[in-house]
Formats: sequence, C-alpha cells, structure tokens
Amino acid sequence: MGMRHSRKQSFTTQAFQLADALLVWLAFLIGGALRDVVRHVVGMGMGDEDMLASMNWILYICVPFTPLLLDRLGFYERMRQKTTRTSVVQLLRVLLVMILFIGAIAMFAKLLDARRLILGLGLIFVFALLLLRDRLTTLWLRKRRGNEAARERVIIAGSGVEIDEFLTQLDPEITADWNIVDRYDLGQRGVDELFELLRNQAVGRVLFTAKHTEFEKVAKAVEACELQGVEAWIAASFIRTQIARPEFDMVGTKPMLVLRSTPELSWELMFKAVFDRVAAVLVIAASLPLWLIAYIGIRLSSPGAPVFFSQMRAGRYGSPFRMWKFRTMVPDAEKLLDDVKAEHGNGMDGPVFKLDEDPRVFPFGGWLRSRSIDELPQLLNVVLGDMSLVGPRPLPLYEVAAFSKMAHRRRLSVKPGITCEWQAGGRNEITSFEEWVELDLHYIDNWSLWLDFGILLKTIPAVLLGKGAK
Repeated sequence: MGMRHSRKQSFTTQAFQLADALLVWLAFLIGGALRDVVRHVVGMGMGDEDMLASMNWILYICVPFTPLLLDRLGFYERMRQKTTRTSVVQLLRVLLVMILFIGAIAMFAKLLDARRLILGLGLIFVFALLLLRDRLTTLWLRKRRGNEAARERVIIAGSGVEIDEFLTQLDPEITADWNIVDRYDLGQRGVDELFELLRNQAVGRVLFTAKHTEFEKVAKAVEACELQGVEAWIAASFIRTQIARPEFDMVGTKPMLVLRSTPELSWELMFKAVFDRVAAVLVIAASLPLWLIAYIGIRLSSPGAPVFFSQMRAGRYGSPFRMWKFRTMVPDAEKLLDDVKAEHGNGMDGPVFKLDEDPRVFPFGGWLRSRSIDELPQLLNVVLGDMSLVGPRPLPLYEVAAFSKMAHRRRLSVKPGITCEWQAGGRNEITSFEEWVELDLHYIDNWSLWLDFGILLKTIPAVLLGKGAK
C-alpha cells in the first residue's frame, strides 16, 4: 500500500505539482523562443512563426501529466533525504515515458514533422528546470532542519512509554520538522502545569498519545489547548484496526472518528465514475459489429432461445442488481447446475462454481467466451451505474449467501467490475476462492486510477490471446 499523507503533506505536494506544471510550460516556452536561434546558427533559416502555437497539443499532455507521473514515481517523497542521482533517475524515467507517448501520438496523427526541435529543446529545459527546483528545495529543507526557530514547536503528551513508542514509530522525515518542547506525562503532571507551559513556550500543537491515560485527564488537557488556541492532535491508536484507516470527519456539527477500509471519497473516485460511463458508451459504439455477430450467431446456434442472459448478482454492499450477458449456455442451464456439479465437480473450491469445460456451453457460446464477447452487455450495467469497468467480479446472490467467512464480504465494499486483477493477468488457473478474494482485497486496499488503467491495459492482450474470463 502506498504511503498515506497528512493534509499538510498533501497540500505541499500539490503546491509542488502546480509549480512543476508551470515550469514545464516555461520550459517549452523557452524552447520555442530558442528554436529560431538554433536554426539560424546551424544555417537552417527562420521557421514558421505559428510553429509554436501548433505545438499546443504537446503542452496539453506534458503540463498536467508530467507532475502526475513524477508523483507516481515518488518524486515528491522524502525530499529532504533525496540524492541528486535519485532525482535524475526519476526525471529521466518520466521524460522517457512522455517521449514515447508523444512520439506514438505524433506518428499516428502525423503531427510532429519540423517541430521536433521545439520538443527536444523543451524537454531539455523541462529536465533542467525541474532538477534545479528539486535540488533547491532539498537544500532549503536541509538548511531549515538546522534552524531551530524554523521548526514547529510541539508537545508530546502521554505516559513515558507511550511517548517513546509513538516517536519510534514515526518517520524521521516528519519529526525532523519538530522542536519538541516537552514530553508531558499526563499521569504525573497536572493540567494547570500544561496550561502554563502552553502560555510560556509558544507551542503550535500538542500531540496526545494517551492510550492508557484516563479519558477525563485527556479531555481536560484538550480543553487547556482549546482555551489557548493550540491544536490538539489525539492518536487514535486506542482503537486497534488491521485494515481500516482511522480518519476524522463531521456529521453535522458532531466530530466523528471514521474507520474506513475502502477508498475514500475523492476527485479520483469521481473521475472513475465519469470515466466508466463515458468509456462504456464509447466501447458500446465501437463494438456494435461484435454485438451483431453475437446476436446472429446465438440465433442460428440456438433457435427460439433468448439472445441475452440475465441473472441477479450482488452489487456494492451486496445490493442486488440484474447483470446482462450474451447467452452462451443452453436455455435451462441453471436448472442443470446441480447435475453438472454432481457429474463434473467444481473447478473452484469454496462457494463459487467454476468449470473450464462446462457441458452446458454450446459451441458458438464457447467461442464468445474465449474472446470475452459474451461480457459486452455488462457495459450497459456500467452505464446504469450498477458496475464499474474495473472491480471485483459480481457473484450470484446464492454464492454470496454461501460465504463461509465474514471477511469475504469486504469484496462487496466497492462496485463490481467487468474486469479485475486476476482476469487481466490471464490467471484463470486459480482454483482457490481464498486466493481469488485475496487478489480482490489487494485491489481494494491499493486502489488508484493508475491501478485501474493498468488493469484495463492488461485486459486487452488477455482478451485478444483468449486468456480472459472463461
């Protein structure tokens, strides 16, 4: 799981990303200004004055995506400790990705021609300006560490053992910005003494790690902070969680400690919801010939039977919805399920039924499955909001009801998807339901837009090579 940030850290990272986006724009502006100078020096003559304007499409790619890729590679992590070599490697990797991406678009659309000089100069200045900004930031942060007046003055409150444990578990990158005024033992010292300490020491905040301290003492100490306008941060370690992340939120005017084990509401999630629907509509439009082939093939292979198959599946939080597919089995397939299990067994242990050579599948239906064409109608479920493009596969209601472990239900905490990690990787050899659930939970715990895009990209070859869902 990636490193989680405080709001201050997140704000700082976003500020650096915005600054770097402006530097990328400036780099291409400089590259465009120097282009005619370079052409004149090498005897190529003056270029078209509108040439830079025609490069705007590159700016639309490089300006927003360069900082995002840098963030993905950890460019904004541990900036005080980073070496120049690490920064250079990260920048080169990002620039290589941008070059390959821009080159692919340029070759496909024939957009680049003589503008390669601006692109080359621009990328050189992107590298130089971003590296300069990064090194100056690192130098400033290291200098700031040695300046005691620049560090935040804090008090750590709790018992002696708790304070030691708390500081040991923190990243030194965080504590380096602190000037710890006092380690305040709430069990041995009174609140009045804390009040005087706050008044005389210009403390910015008090961090409470008081798992074994009486709640009344903590409440009075927090009140002392409140009266002097000093921030009080209370460690939520008194609640032990293995997966859920403790966060604070508000219900009306009531502060609430939230234990969340699923992706929290964010712009990324909102973008995912919009992207799912837009992409689903586009894929439906592009795949209409395949819909027609499937329709005609099923009609010819199984006259008189329905073309589509629908089944009630478990959606988010187990809410039932009707999922659609092209029919690939004989019309009475569900009635034959018990007989098939008795005669052929189950290729998957646990409550889920999975059989590679299911005798209920008719020949044309098998071809549809081998190319995942039977899954196309699920795009309608995505448009309706019941499913996502990427997520744990939705299971029939009777299989969900047969879950033997409550932990299995956590895979229902997000929208189900058309494709998932084990499908995209062509990993249909999985026969353990526990392993299947483990992959789904790994996806939930590590979710990001990048992970979704990666799974979608891996799904394409898995489908083309017949290694998708069976």
